[in-house]
Amino acid sequence: MQEVLENALSTLLRKKIEVVGAGRTDAGVHAKEMFAHFDFDLIEDKIELVYRLNAFLPDDVSVQEVIQVNSDAHARFDAIERTYEYWIVQEKNPFYSDFTHFVRQPLNIEAMNNAASFLLEHTDFECFSKSNTDVKTFNCDIRQAVWKKEEDKLIFRISADRFLRNMVRAIVGTLLDVGTAKMKPEEINTIITSKNRGEAGVSVPAKGLYLTKVLYPKKIFNE
Repeated sequence: MQEVLENALSTLLRKKIEVVGAGRTDAGVHAKEMFAHFDFDLIEDKIELVYRLNAFLPDDVSVQEVIQVNSDAHARFDAIERTYEYWIVQEKNPFYSDFTHFVRQPLNIEAMNNAASFLLEHTDFECFSKSNTDVKTFNCDIRQAVWKKEEDKLIFRISADRFLRNMVRAIVGTLLDVGTAKMKPEEINTIITSKNRGEAGVSVPAKGLYLTKVLYPKKIFNE
């Protein structure tokens, strides 16, 4: 997405544009909301720019709005909260094949929510981080972690100040082990304190994961 957006902006603004996104996602992950920043002196008609951008961009990328922010605003480092959803279906549906994870086994949602509640009691999530990552800290402040049945989908919604690479997919895989009775809800505490990725569940497929919201402090906006 970054490359195609940079190319479109550079063409329309007639200047080499570099875009910085709110974060990195694995290939196959969807974004219902994503922010990015770029530097430019003045855009007189932001609505027209949005219209022309969408004409340039491929069908799977859409720009909703161009917003003026402070000169030192940063799409990644200024974000104060991010929310992800993971979508699961339990009946085969070809219309969902590229957008959800199909789980055939019955799932105990109550047990999965019980296990998810323990996430809020911890801050170090090294056990859910991709191996050989270059982060300086594995600490994250998880503020919401809950499973809900919504129409024909089972959705896991999780919010935190930051996420580690592969973290949400590893959490979901671990919670599915609880839902299929492979482990008890309270065992998630042992997994987290182990700080060992090998103790957690497998990472679920990227196609079921959605970045749904990114929050910023009001002070970065100047309009």
